[in-house]
Amino acid sequence: MLDHFLSVLSVGAVVTAIASGRLLIAFVFFYPLFMSFIWICGGIYYYFHWETTDQTPDEPPKLRDTPLVSIIIPCFNEQDNLEETIESAVAQNYPDFEIVAVNDGSRDKTGPMLDALAAKYERLRVVHLARNQGKGVALRTGALVSRGEFLVCIDGDCILHPNATAYLVQPLIDHVRVGAVTGNPRIRTRSTLLGRIQVGEFSSIIGMIKRAQRIYGRIFTVSGVVAAFRKHALHRVGYWSINMVTDDIDVSWELQRDHWGILYAPNAICWILMPETLRGLWRQRLRWAQGGAEVFLKNIRSLWRWRLRRMWPLLIEYLLSVSWAFAFLLSVLLWIAGHFIYLPPGLYVPTIFPPTFTGLVLGFACLMQFVVSLVIEARYERGLRRAIFWTIWYPMFYWVIIVATTVVGFPKALLKRRTARAVWISPDRGIRRQ
Repeated sequence: MLDHFLSVLSVGAVVTAIASGRLLIAFVFFYPLFMSFIWICGGIYYYFHWETTDQTPDEPPKLRDTPLVSIIIPCFNEQDNLEETIESAVAQNYPDFEIVAVNDGSRDKTGPMLDALAAKYERLRVVHLARNQGKGVALRTGALVSRGEFLVCIDGDCILHPNATAYLVQPLIDHVRVGAVTGNPRIRTRSTLLGRIQVGEFSSIIGMIKRAQRIYGRIFTVSGVVAAFRKHALHRVGYWSINMVTDDIDVSWELQRDHWGILYAPNAICWILMPETLRGLWRQRLRWAQGGAEVFLKNIRSLWRWRLRRMWPLLIEYLLSVSWAFAFLLSVLLWIAGHFIYLPPGLYVPTIFPPTFTGLVLGFACLMQFVVSLVIEARYERGLRRAIFWTIWYPMFYWVIIVATTVVGFPKALLKRRTARAVWISPDRGIRRQ
């Protein structure tokens, strides 16, 4: 009788252990399915609630006021892209604005080029910093010397749509509790498969995420390449951090912790350059992953207070995303190890490949997300529907890079000295622009 009971117990333990392995695999495959559903529903709701007007980026918005706007452009080694960036800023369809370009200790011809452009354009003022001190310091400097209450901050390699400034400041003018507005960056670099995949990524993933996050509470981050801020709100939170790898994520969380709203302006178009090499893409995404981890670790202890409850969905989403990345890596490692060594039942992962039906459901959900997002985004970029051929390769690519950057970036954030200054590193600007 006792032997029978022990045998049943041992069989139950094995079944439970195998089930735990299956639960790990289920989490790996069903978490993306769940988030895809959330993003699709949030994107559709946002579209019909706020985007179903006939207004397009080519039509300027109707503003009830036109206060002075300061366009801040931090620059580091931007000699190849600077002139067209300044020209696009000068060409803004807005009546009252100034441009403040901050040369953050560039080692190329950025400084002389800015001086020549300042002599050409009356709206442009230039500030030169003696040495490279990081984007956070450059943005702070630009904000402190600016004359406007509303700041439009762009990178030194992007091209603003002529109506972008008007669309960015419109929510700041209309809503006194809005502290920042994030724009809609579009990809210029499309010479390689990586570049074309990112075209779909910024519409089907990043654009949908911003819409969905705005529905359920808070936005994880403004777009560092194009965003507008209320100077008073920035002053309350201490402006941009000088020791965070991703100052855009950090200032977004600081503003929302201080109960300032962040809105998304899809009509505020900005054309940007993105990496088109694996090395450049790795460096960029690793910085994003490390920056997100740094902001999470900085805020984790204080965000559980009831008055900050609207931040909880962001916190939970981030925790689940990090857990998913480590679960994905663990399941792959255990599956490989199981082919070469004996693993206890509790560590046994039978397969990393989903059943046929599960794979079909996941693939269909990804395809639906791409279709919905491309339909929504088509009003902001002509010919975008052609990108679906390249976008279908994104899930496999996305899973690999998010896992790799998360498992490397999170430990780097844990080990980083909190006082270390975050300085500029010239990124990969792409192989060829279109």
